[in-house]
Formats: sequence, C-alpha cells, structure tokens
Amino acid sequence: MPVKVAEEWLNACSGCEISILNTGEALLDLLPHLDFVHIPVLIDHKYFGQTGDKTVMEIPEAVVGIVSGGVRNEEHKHVAEEMRQKVKILIALGSCAAYGGIPAQANMWKNDEVFDKVFRHCASTEPSPNPEHPNVPKWTNSCQALDEVVKVDITIPGCPPHPDWIADAIGALLAGKTAWALPERSVCDTCPVIREKKSGGGPIKRAFTNIDFDPEQGLDKMRCINEQGFLCLGPVTLAGCAGKEGVPRCVQARTPCRGCFGPIRKGARPMVDMMGALTSVGLDPKTVVDRRAIMNRYIGGHGFLAPLPARPAR
Repeated sequence: MPVKVAEEWLNACSGCEISILNTGEALLDLLPHLDFVHIPVLIDHKYFGQTGDKTVMEIPEAVVGIVSGGVRNEEHKHVAEEMRQKVKILIALGSCAAYGGIPAQANMWKNDEVFDKVFRHCASTEPSPNPEHPNVPKWTNSCQALDEVVKVDITIPGCPPHPDWIADAIGALLAGKTAWALPERSVCDTCPVIREKKSGGGPIKRAFTNIDFDPEQGLDKMRCINEQGFLCLGPVTLAGCAGKEGVPRCVQARTPCRGCFGPIRKGARPMVDMMGALTSVGLDPKTVVDRRAIMNRYIGGHGFLAPLPARPAR
C-alpha cells in the first residue's frame, strides 16, 4: 500500500519542488510507493475547502510531510503547525526550511525598518502605507527555520537540495528507517584543489578579479580558492551540494562555495569559524564586505542574524 505524503511550501521559491522532480529515474522508482495527498505546487487543494466554505484548515493526514521554505508570517506558522499535527514524520526540505535561507537576511533589521524601506524608500516603488488588510497575513518577528516553530524529524539542506538526497531520504523512510542525515563533513573535505595552507596575505579579493585556473586542467591542478585570496565558505559548509558525485558544485564551476548547505553540524558558528579559517592562511576577515550577511548568507534563522543594538552616541 502506498505511503501517503503531504507537501507544503511556505516562504519559498519552488526550487525545492523542482529538485523533487529532478530526481528523474529515481522518482519513477519511488512513485509507485507514494501517494501525494496534498502538494499545492501541483494539486489544487484548498486549505478551507475547495469553495472556501470551511472555517478550519484542512490538510489531509499522511505518514510523511515535506515542507520547503521558512516561516515568515502567521499563515506560514499556522500551516507548519497543521502539517506537524497531520503527519508522522516531518522533513524540512531545503535551506529556507532548514535555516531560514536567503529571506532570513531580513532578520538584520526590525520589521518596521524593512517595511519602511520597501514601501517608502525604494527607488522603484511609489511611497505608500504598509499593506493592512484582514487577508494579508501578519509578519512574524523574524524569518524562522521550520524547527524553530515545530519539531522536525529529517533535514535535507541545500539551495536547492540535491535530488540524490531527496531520493535517498525518501528511500530510507520506505525501507522502515525513521532517521536520515548527511555525514558531518565540510565542503573542503570533498574538494580536490591544491592546498598550501597559506596565501599572499592582504585584503579579501572581490569577484571583479577572476580566480586563477587552467580550463584545460582538472580541479586537482587548481589552487585553493581561499588561498588565492577569495572568500570561499567551504571550510564551514556541510558537504553534499553535488549529491553522491562528491565534488562541490560551485567549485566545479570554478567559483567559491556560497554556503548554501549550511553549517557542518548543529551548534556550529560558521562566521566565527570562517574568520579563523581566513586568518589561518594569512587573510584579513575584516576586509570582507558586509561580512555578517555574507558569512551567514543562508542561515539567518536560529538567531544567526538579528538587528544589532544601537551604538551609543559619542
């Protein structure tokens, strides 16, 4: 008998759902064993009845729940709580659900400051009041990861998550396993570049300058991107972006790791650890432009990003 699955997207872009489809042939093997009873990106299933006549949110009960996107408003929070009640195993899919993702960069400002910028001080917007209507969900105090609101059983990180891991995690559940996680390895652990544990020193280079590499040669002939003086978040980022192939996707394209798979382990402090990694090869982390945002690019939930207290007047 197929396992019932409910899927939801909250503060998300649909990239995670596209990754589900991109599992390709593996998905064809899994589909006969799955029964998607709720997936708004593909199925027109209304929360309050198909004609809107119900007063209580209705998400069908399922064995497995998959949620992409973080929690940015009260509607997201309500849906997340309802999903948690209706499913036995809840999967946080993608870095927005896992860590807050790119939208959690807004956590560096108070909500009022964000609204003021967007609705009154944006060059492309006519100044207007904040949207106030009963049908417009209120923002939560911050953009949160899913596990800050409800209990999460399995986390599949990435922006987007690799299809290999989606198939692997679902396959594990179908096999009767109730836990799944990627190994606690860094991107550097899977990166084949040459490391000399030193750089030329000085400030961090910005992307106006090309990384030095020979397109005719493999990555094993290219010097470590950090050691070339560029910011690569590989030392503090969980490995897995390339799926079971191993070699990091960004590095395959000869670009630095952006940190999309989040911290290597729960409780890690990537910004602190990254500043140490840069210092160890002779680079000055203080020269990273907007380093608080850049070093926490995908992980603004869990308190990694928050408004800074006002500095006392001199």
